[in-house]
Amino acid sequence: MDPYLIAICMLFSLLGCTVGVVTGLIPGIHVNTMASLILVLYPGLSGLMMQYLEQDYVAIALCCLIMSASVVHSFMDFIPSVFLGAPDAEDAISMLPGHRLLLKGQGMVAVRSAAIGSLIGCSAAVILAIPMQYLMLAGLADNLDNYTKIVLLAVSALILYNEFKRGNIMMGSIAFLLAGALGWMVMKLPIPASGVMGEGTLLMPMLSGLFGLPTMLTAAEGKPFPKQVDKLKDPVGLIPGLKGVIMGSVAGWFPGITSTVGATISATIMPDRSPERFISTVASIGTVTTVLSLVTLSISGGGRSGTVIAIGQILGDSITGFATVPFVMMLIAASAASLIGYILTIGFGRAIATFLSKCRQDIMNKTICVLLVVLTFCLTGPWGMVILLAGTLIGFIPVSNDTGKTVLCACLILPVLVM
Repeated sequence: MDPYLIAICMLFSLLGCTVGVVTGLIPGIHVNTMASLILVLYPGLSGLMMQYLEQDYVAIALCCLIMSASVVHSFMDFIPSVFLGAPDAEDAISMLPGHRLLLKGQGMVAVRSAAIGSLIGCSAAVILAIPMQYLMLAGLADNLDNYTKIVLLAVSALILYNEFKRGNIMMGSIAFLLAGALGWMVMKLPIPASGVMGEGTLLMPMLSGLFGLPTMLTAAEGKPFPKQVDKLKDPVGLIPGLKGVIMGSVAGWFPGITSTVGATISATIMPDRSPERFISTVASIGTVTTVLSLVTLSISGGGRSGTVIAIGQILGDSITGFATVPFVMMLIAASAASLIGYILTIGFGRAIATFLSKCRQDIMNKTICVLLVVLTFCLTGPWGMVILLAGTLIGFIPVSNDTGKTVLCACLILPVLVM
């Protein structure tokens, strides 16, 4: 492999890490938006860059930027989820144990757990990517596709069974169906999502309403946040991250099974009540799916996320096949980004934890709620506000009835089931 190509890709991976920090830390600005922007600008960018690089190198370099940004985003987005109550699709339910740790002065335990889980998940995914690609090309992919809806039905049954064991099957089922109906409307109906800042995605207000605002609105008021203490040690070890690798391998292929759902399945099969270990598993699954989605792209030519779809459209057929040069370069970019993402997540997490130690909960909660509402309007317009309100009302069902919030993941599962 050309050392010059590797050097160019490392440079663009560093640029991608910077982009991933921005998209990961700012709620509502998703890395998929960045990938779409690069795809739109690609003709102009490639023309400019071809003055210095070969055309094939230009495509691979820009895709390394997208891949590294996606990996760093999967690390960083736990920070606003834990500290600001603004969850992303992949880690929505992790904000609940994360916020509980925050209120105990252990916000950095949540951040470190997520960072370690993501690092383990990315490392394992890079190692497994080529062997998994070989198995998929050998015929496993076709067999798995035939079982997609069966798997999602089984996952739905497992989520509702957990509510049955808690004695909340009626309210759990209602919340499950309402969240699923909201998700179907957001993903299937042509609802406008244009705000003052341009075209957005209605997933942001839906997830903020379901998982974020109810928690913020019911949080304790009038008290300062506890002083956040960072014990500078690994709070979870390897096992939660490795559990995430197993579930992430499933979630990376079957649509609708997010890292949250995968972690719930893992917790049911292998019970673990530790909030930090649950967070680490969710983080691992999210990063595993980010990397292994490349395998899906190389086999089927399709992607499970906006970043992978953009990579596929830029690289075209050159990404398909077994262990192609572009595929291997994407894995190298992901490896570098995972190390940088781990360091940056710890650094930014400590800075925000120190800041919160000086804030009162009531002021911060109100500020966050206003921020989410303003972001929703700016990014998605009036229809986004309607979705945010609907999601918030549904999100209060688990809060007021002691129902597990995992039922709200139906917003991502049911739309796939009723395709």
